[in-house]
Amino acid sequence: QVQLVESGGGLVQPGGSLRLSCAASGSGFSINAMAWYRQPPGKERELVATITSGGSTNYADSVKGRFTISRDSAKNAVYLQMNSLKPEDTAVYYCNARWSWYRDRYFYDTWGQGTQVTVSS
Repeated sequence: QVQLVESGGGLVQPGGSLRLSCAASGSGFSINAMAWYRQPPGKERELVATITSGGSTNYADSVKGRFTISRDSAKNAVYLQMNSLKPEDTAVYYCNARWSWYRDRYFYDTWGQGTQVTVSS
């Protein structure tokens, strides 16, 4: 019943910026953490950044100083501001939410559909 929808991907030149958005829809759930993953062509999916319900953030070393993850709890949304983009950032970016039904202990992981980010001149 929880659905994640991503937006904001596209084509950008090296050094440019993009902002990805992800919103969770549904009711009766509580989000523990949200994250952004990416999967470059021909490679495995990798963790990019995470943010907890309390606002704590973590980043992959490859994006530290360039990417910023943020959230809007009222909207059940998470964002990824990507600056100084490099060709190696090219990937399908996926939003992930770790969530539970209200007053339940079991956590689920739900993935968005993915949005393509291409960094090329």
